[in-house]
Amino acid sequence: MKQKNHFLVGDAQTSISRRKVLKSASAFAGAGLLASSASRAWAATFEEVGPQWASADIDWMSQAGKTIVLNAVQHPWTDAITPLIPHFTELTGINVDVQTQSETEYTAELPVKLGTGNPTPDVYMVWAIGQAITAGWLEPLDGFYANSQLSDASWWNDDDLFPSARSFQKWSDGIRYLMPITAESQILFINQPLLEEKGLSVPTTMDGLMDTAVALHGDDVAGIAMRAKSTGDSTWPAGGFIFSFGGAIIDLDGNVAINSPEAVAAMDAYGGLLHKAGPVGISSYQWVECLNDYMAGAVAMGCDSSNFATDIANPDKSVVAGKTVYATLPKAGDMPIKPNMWHWNAGINSSSANKDAAWLFLQWAESMPTCLLSSAAGLATPRASAWASDGFQNRFGAQAADTALSSLKAGDGDLFKATWFHPKGPQILDAFGIALNQIATGASDAKSAMDAAAAKIEADLAG
Repeated sequence: MKQKNHFLVGDAQTSISRRKVLKSASAFAGAGLLASSASRAWAATFEEVGPQWASADIDWMSQAGKTIVLNAVQHPWTDAITPLIPHFTELTGINVDVQTQSETEYTAELPVKLGTGNPTPDVYMVWAIGQAITAGWLEPLDGFYANSQLSDASWWNDDDLFPSARSFQKWSDGIRYLMPITAESQILFINQPLLEEKGLSVPTTMDGLMDTAVALHGDDVAGIAMRAKSTGDSTWPAGGFIFSFGGAIIDLDGNVAINSPEAVAAMDAYGGLLHKAGPVGISSYQWVECLNDYMAGAVAMGCDSSNFATDIANPDKSVVAGKTVYATLPKAGDMPIKPNMWHWNAGINSSSANKDAAWLFLQWAESMPTCLLSSAAGLATPRASAWASDGFQNRFGAQAADTALSSLKAGDGDLFKATWFHPKGPQILDAFGIALNQIATGASDAKSAMDAAAAKIEADLAG
C-alpha cells in the first residue's frame, strides 16, 4: 500500500441554463465578490475575504481549538480547497488534518475504516453514496441546516446550487446526507491542430467518433484514450455511452439492464474505439493515464470529466494548453445524448466526535465566497455564481465551461443514481469494470462480457 499524503493545514435530472448562471453571478457581483481575474481571486487575503464569511449569522468560533480529519481523494477539489484552509482556521480556530489517497486506494480502504466505526475521518469525500447511507456511515445534515447557531440560510443561498447538486444531497427518505463539492459532466476533448491537420471536424455522431479516432491514430499518437482498468471507478465514461445508446446499467425499476441490446451495443462501440485507435497498455488506464497522455500530446482525443479542462489549460502541465476544442458526447443514431454526470460530495462520519466542527468546515468550504476562490483555481464547483465569475471563466476556459454546462443539462441524473446510488453500487460497478476491461482488451466480445457481468450482479443483489 502506498503511503498516504498526510499533513496538517491551518496552524500556519438537471435543469441548468446560462441565464440562471449569469443571474446568480449578477447578484454575487452586487456583493462585491466577483474578482476581475483568476490570479486576483486566488491571491485574496483573509482581510479581504474574511468579512464575507463573517457576515453570516453563524458562531464561527463555537468549536475553536478542535482538530478535524478530512479524508479526500487526490482530486482537483482537494488541490483547490487545501490552500484555502488557513482562512478557515483563522475564521473558526479549527485545524484541519488533510489526508489524501489515490481514488483506487481510497475507495478500497475507506469503507473498511468506516465499517469498524472509526471516529476518523470526521469529514470525507463520498464515493459509494448508497452504500454509505444504508450502512449508516453518514450523519444526516438537516439538523445542522436547522441549527441557527451553526447555519444562516439566507447567507448560504441554497438556490445558487445547481438543481442536480441539490438532488444529490438527498436520499430516497428525503433527508440530506451530503454536501455537493463539484459539478462534473462527461465531455469530449480534442487536439485541435491534429484535427485541422487531417482536415477533420469535431465528430457529432458515434460513427463519426470512430472515423475520427481511426484517422487521428498513428505511430506516435493514439487516436483516443478512455478508461479501461478492471475497477469500478473506471466505468464512469462507459456509463455515458450506455445511457446515450438508450440503455441502462440498473434501470429505473431497479432491474439489471447491463446486458440489454442497447448496453451491449454501447460497449461494443466503446471497446471498438480502444481496439482500433487506443494506446498500448489500455488495460491499465484509469482517468489519470488518460489525462496525462492527452496533456503530453500522446493521445489526440479523450472522453471523460469536464474537470480535466483545468489541467489541460495549464501550460505548466500541458503541451495542448490553448490547443484543445471541447464537445459534448456524440449522438448514437436517433437517441438523445445522455453523457454521464457527477457531483463529488462530502459528508460527516456518523461516528465522528467533532460533528459541529465538521459541519462548520463543510458549510465554509462550499459557501459562495469559498467557491469563488476555489473556482478561480479552475475548480468546477456546484455553484452557479462561481461558474459565471471572471476567475473561473478565465482559468477553466469559456468554451470548456459552456460545453460542460450543456452536458450537465443533457445528463440523466435518474439513470446515474439508479446505479451509482444503489446500496450495492460498489459490487455492481466492480462487475461492470471487469466486463469493461475484457471488452477493451479483446479478451471477450461485448455480449459475453456483459452477460457475465449481469449474472454476477444478479447474484450479488440476491445475496
